[in-house]
Amino acid sequence: MLDLAKLFPFPLDDFQHQAAVALDADKSVVVCAPTGSGKTLIGEYAIHRALAHGKRVFYTTPLKALSNQKLRDFRMAFGYENVGLLTGDLSINRDAPIVVMTTEIFRNMLYGTRIGETGTTLQQVEAVVLDECHYMNDRQRGTVWEESIIYCPPEIQLLALSATVENSGQLTDWLQKVHGPTELIYSDFRPVPLQFHYCTGKRLVPLLDASQKAINPQLKKQRAPQRQPGKRGGGRVSLPFVVGQLQERDMLPAIYFIFSRRGCDKAVDEVSYMSLVTDEEAQELKLRIDTFLAHNPDAGRAGQVGPLYRGIAAHHAGILPLWKGLVEELFQAGLIKVVFATETLAAGINMPARTTVIASLSKRTDMGHRLLTSSEFLQMAGRAGRRGMDEQGHVVTVESPFEGSREAVHLATSGADPLVSQFTPGYGMVLNLLQTHTIDEAKDLIERSFGQYLATLHLVPQQQEIERLEGAIAHQQAQLAAFDEGLLAEYAKLKERLKEERRLLKTLQQQAAQVLADDVAKMVPFAIAGTLLSLKGKHIPVGEPVPAVLVTKVQGSGQFPYLVCLTKTNQWYVVTAADVVGLHADIPRLQAVDTLAPPSELAPSPGKRCRGDDYTAAIVATMATPPTLEMLAPEVQDQLDRMREVEHTLAKHPASQWENTKSLLKRQKRLRDLEDEWRDRKAKLAQYTGRYWQEFLNIMDVLKHFGGLADNRPTELGEMAAAIRGDNELWLALALESGELNHLNTAQLAAAFAALVTENSRPDSWCRYKLSGTVEEALGGLHSLRRQLYQQQHRRHITAPIWLEYDLVGMVEQWANGVDWVTLCDNTSLDEGDIVRILRRTIDVLSQIPHVPYISDALRSNAREAKELMNRFPVNEEIG
Repeated sequence: MLDLAKLFPFPLDDFQHQAAVALDADKSVVVCAPTGSGKTLIGEYAIHRALAHGKRVFYTTPLKALSNQKLRDFRMAFGYENVGLLTGDLSINRDAPIVVMTTEIFRNMLYGTRIGETGTTLQQVEAVVLDECHYMNDRQRGTVWEESIIYCPPEIQLLALSATVENSGQLTDWLQKVHGPTELIYSDFRPVPLQFHYCTGKRLVPLLDASQKAINPQLKKQRAPQRQPGKRGGGRVSLPFVVGQLQERDMLPAIYFIFSRRGCDKAVDEVSYMSLVTDEEAQELKLRIDTFLAHNPDAGRAGQVGPLYRGIAAHHAGILPLWKGLVEELFQAGLIKVVFATETLAAGINMPARTTVIASLSKRTDMGHRLLTSSEFLQMAGRAGRRGMDEQGHVVTVESPFEGSREAVHLATSGADPLVSQFTPGYGMVLNLLQTHTIDEAKDLIERSFGQYLATLHLVPQQQEIERLEGAIAHQQAQLAAFDEGLLAEYAKLKERLKEERRLLKTLQQQAAQVLADDVAKMVPFAIAGTLLSLKGKHIPVGEPVPAVLVTKVQGSGQFPYLVCLTKTNQWYVVTAADVVGLHADIPRLQAVDTLAPPSELAPSPGKRCRGDDYTAAIVATMATPPTLEMLAPEVQDQLDRMREVEHTLAKHPASQWENTKSLLKRQKRLRDLEDEWRDRKAKLAQYTGRYWQEFLNIMDVLKHFGGLADNRPTELGEMAAAIRGDNELWLALALESGELNHLNTAQLAAAFAALVTENSRPDSWCRYKLSGTVEEALGGLHSLRRQLYQQQHRRHITAPIWLEYDLVGMVEQWANGVDWVTLCDNTSLDEGDIVRILRRTIDVLSQIPHVPYISDALRSNAREAKELMNRFPVNEEIG
């Protein structure tokens, strides 16, 4: 082990020492510790160790800006000549013992080598540091991190440095499975403790009580913040008040997080009259700012130069990178006292402060307005407290019309969120894997992803339930083993069929009876004495209709008379028309009733009845038998015959002779239900566990459709796409292969590629520069291809974007034609930072084109020239 005391002139924290020991044991290491706790020191120890062994270290970061910062830091620490840099369009001293790079560049290096082997680019590399490893949570970059870990040769040590996450143990276990022996070093110790505050419009008070686990009792009585309708910004705490409180209490410098660029710029305006620096600091600021502006006269941000002299600045993605670099440099020197920043500043840039202020506890996202997650809150809060400079860091949450102290307490006392997987196969991944691996090997690699690992963990209960079902199925099968399963299944089917035939019979009977009842209702008022009826209803509750003869009618309570009837069973009944279910007008009238009179004891009220005498018995004996429902409705008779046939078959079936047939049928039904549930759970398990591989296969299908794959190997088109890195490599390769871009000059080619890689995320943006007709014509020739690609992707649920931007990319053509920076900015509504981003993204893709196979030399040459024309101040990156 190297002498830590010689390397670092201060005592190490326990977790730093433990990590050094684990590295010396030749293990890979996951370090989970709060932001600002000193994780980078462990990365530096890995570098010292490799240098002592005569080996190399790759230090990866998620962002170019972070890579540039690490380059500067490591040059100071290890010597200018010992450090190199690789980002998409920059290669500086690439063979140095310490190479800083974006994680994507590291992943791209690994693509060219079979998994498990060490390619030439990784010779002599002892360790790879994955800084800001919690970026695996990032929707756009997460896949790159997982690929880097999966593809990295097992003999290379991995050192993953992460902010605190809830499932650090799972991350470590996954690394152990896919890479090799790995140790987790976890610490929740903060060398500079944090105190949380809450700011209302009138006061700044502690947020938590003495235990630091519950709300400050003073805030319990606080009324929930009220919105003031009709008043813009109503209910918000005044910015000058907050900044004034921080200045009074010696809580500056501060990073003030506001979740919109416009909000940050507006905040600078609001406090621009304040001066937060001493006379001495003001002189130093003036010297540095004036020097900067003398060298870069066009780089000053409009409206923010004056406030910067007074120690006030903004920091967000819309600001020119050069100006942003100045802000970072001045803040690190302690000369800027408050910087209004979007949360991107919390993502690893080394700008620690005494205080962080969080203006709102919710933010707008693509999915609507939502509360901050615990990890987002902790990431911002963690910027407070400078080691070796502050005894305590401060985190101030500001009351807003939407959230109050209770939400602040919830976030301040919650633990970190778990790391989730954002693993998503893309065209580049599929093609690069299939260039060097068989389809089975590719499947094995995809199934080693962190996403697959987490899915497997979450599906443990499902797997356990499947095993329980398998046991229950085996038990039921054992109980039924002595019986012929085929016969029992046949018997069960017959029982089900009989049940269905009976149901159908009942339905047909009801339908036929209803038709007859409708006819009867029309005929009853005209029935005369001696008419043969069938009775069944409220006043004669019987199972089957009773044959009867109408004797007479008596006055009823309503407009219809009551009917006095004599049944075939020699019973007198008083009924209503509703009790008549059959009227048999085709049977001759029974004339013998003409002389009959109802007995005197029969009250003329519905439902009343009495027995007939011998005389009436003789009359009813001559009554004809009315036809049955089956005789009146042939379809009912047919169904009755079918039902009886099934009953007969069932009675003769061998299984009907077995004992406990009913019990056996129940067992068999239970077995079928268990098997159905087992199949359903197995299908869902396969769907979840095979999700990533299915996505991989879907992408292969699209590639095959366009001729990018043949026999599971990349074709010429596939190799073209594999050589490109972008949001949709196939789209770029199809555009190159189409020939539509071949005749464009350098500036036109730059504009065309900008159209293929630019996303206009702000629909209200405008640009006065229009594309030249030649470029429009070339892009128009790609419309059909774009439509086909969209249809193929949509059919297979692939979400890779297929950009074709017209409105903003006219400025790319003008920039390549030599328009100056100020004029360019004057002709678009885009922020300077957004213009630079579009131009740099175009430069990035242009720098890849010369390395794409099977394209013309002229196209390669044009791409190189276009890149050179565009890569000028202030777009070119300055590396200090």
